[in-house]
Amino acid sequence: MPRPRFPSHDEAPPFVIRGARREDVGAIHAMIGALADYEKLRHLFVATESDVETALFGPSPRAEVLLAWQGDEPAAFALFLHNFSTFLGRPGLWLEDLFVRPEFRRRGIAQALLRALAAIAQARGCGRFEWAVLDWNASAIDFYRSLGATILPDWRIVRLVGPSLAALADGAAAAAPSQA
Repeated sequence: MPRPRFPSHDEAPPFVIRGARREDVGAIHAMIGALADYEKLRHLFVATESDVETALFGPSPRAEVLLAWQGDEPAAFALFLHNFSTFLGRPGLWLEDLFVRPEFRRRGIAQALLRALAAIAQARGCGRFEWAVLDWNASAIDFYRSLGATILPDWRIVRLVGPSLAALADGAAAAAPSQA
């Protein structure tokens, strides 16, 4: 994938967007922690650097990351993965997290990351590019709408974690027919 350069404000040098490398794991992990703080969800942040490294670069990678750099400073990240639309019969691109460090905001970095992801989605034949936004984050909602995104009012995210996930899985195992 080419490494596009995007201009930013005159007072700051341009930034570069590129795919993550194994040596970026520490910076990615730190920004995930900063995102957890921003969203007031630090108590849910249990991923270690090793978890992030395995997810991105292990034997069966589960996600990808684009990083925005300003000089040698990591400014932002976008973590994404593929899903699938049965209605379209095509893969989709799901943006799990987008975070710009506070000191790098309002320089066009988030928009540049979203443009780069949209280009990846198109190049990979994806029928959709989707993500979630917290309902209290009015500035992000306004920003996404300004890009032409639709905020779906009638869909809710459903989630099972921890004991609830285990209980449902245990129930499935108990309900499975015996193969004796």
